[in-house]
Amino acid sequence: MQRIYDTREKKKVELTPREPGKVGIYVCGVTVYDLCHVGHARTLVAFDVIVRHLRRRGLEVCLVRNITDVDDKIIRKANAEGKSAAEVANFYADAMSTDMAALGISPPDVEPKATEHIAEDLDVIKRLEAKGLAYAAEGDVYYSVAGFSRYGGLSGQSVDDLQAGARIEVGEHKRSPLDFTLWKGAKPGEPFWDSPWGPGRPGWHIECSAMAHRYLGDSFDIHGGGSDLIFPHHENEIAQSEGAFGSFARHWMHSGMVNFGGEKMSKSLGNVVTIRRVAETHDLEALRLLLISVHYRSPANFTIARDGEGQSVYPDLDEAEARLDYFYRTLERLDAFLAPVKLADPISPSKLAEEAGAAMDDDFNTAAAIGHLYDAFVLANKLLDDPKAMPKPQRQQTLAAIARDAREIGVTLGIMRRKPDEFLLGRRDRLCVRRKIDRAIVEARLADRTAARAGKDFKLADEIRAELRDKGVELMDTTAGTNWRVAG
Repeated sequence: MQRIYDTREKKKVELTPREPGKVGIYVCGVTVYDLCHVGHARTLVAFDVIVRHLRRRGLEVCLVRNITDVDDKIIRKANAEGKSAAEVANFYADAMSTDMAALGISPPDVEPKATEHIAEDLDVIKRLEAKGLAYAAEGDVYYSVAGFSRYGGLSGQSVDDLQAGARIEVGEHKRSPLDFTLWKGAKPGEPFWDSPWGPGRPGWHIECSAMAHRYLGDSFDIHGGGSDLIFPHHENEIAQSEGAFGSFARHWMHSGMVNFGGEKMSKSLGNVVTIRRVAETHDLEALRLLLISVHYRSPANFTIARDGEGQSVYPDLDEAEARLDYFYRTLERLDAFLAPVKLADPISPSKLAEEAGAAMDDDFNTAAAIGHLYDAFVLANKLLDDPKAMPKPQRQQTLAAIARDAREIGVTLGIMRRKPDEFLLGRRDRLCVRRKIDRAIVEARLADRTAARAGKDFKLADEIRAELRDKGVELMDTTAGTNWRVAG
């Protein structure tokens, strides 16, 4: 049984798909006017894992994730750069796709663009107008919140409280401060489309109602997005869609925000960290692990500090990458141990598979699943270190089950999907650059140590080990030779 937390119900509920065996999900995507940042990654990784787990459980999932490619921010960027809004939007949409792929986020089944669904927007607005829920004023069209009695139900706010904090901006012709724009009349220099109310472009909220209806119908299973969208965006979507079609999403799910040391992410504070900026110093799989190491509804910490040279460093990300290093090293040890083993019996499911699966069935608790994964790897390393810890056949079976089930869980979480040495060598190279360790010197001293050991000069070999350790280099002697890594 899959349980999910429904934002509107404010409790966990059983997910019972509208159509047995199939789940329709709409997730609000990115407004493409700049490079994607860590905040975008938070939401998109969360729902990527949700979709992966549902599919792992045998459900047929249709994920629709839109692209907002017409917006005030896009227009301002285009004017500043002397480009068209379409050029700006297309450039950053392509950049977003590249960044999402680098993060291991699977493409959605449908990725509609706002500018390609103007006809659907107009249809929804016409329906609302016919029902007395929309009105035109000076070339704009507004939604009349007074006509929708359930307004505020998702965010848990009363209309009176919302009314007290709302206001009408200069240039708006709304009847009530709570009314919101469905269609914006054209202004000089802006992109526009024809409509029954004159040339203009859709408001931000209407596009999601229109595209969700186009691809998932009047009613579908899950609508998702970041918790910052609960009000007003998702509240307004509900008003539009339920007002026009009578029904909308059955369940609402929202991911938590990224906590930058207690501060909100903003360019003025200098804490907007793009995914590409992270990739300059860290493996993006570590960012993914950091974001799923807490429950998707909880805030994820992303601390920004300064090193001795004044460069930005990310302690939480360092910790996540160190844990990922531990995971891959354990897999490397398991692979080496199991390579020559021929098991007499089929591999049974491990305790890890049961516990991690149960955690994910309980509102996609990735934090608990990762905890079970860590515990399993601690056990694996103990068994690898101590051949006498349990009888040989049982030990082999246990290690084989952990290796298999860990990788299967990795598929759901989107981690540990590469060969261990690919990650480990890549991390070693990055740490060498960050800590100014000359790889050529390390390799030369390693060769000197190998020669010293061959000549039984163990005193010199130990001195070289100590010398490299002082430089932050850790040596690992194996039957196949000596490997090295950057400590920490």
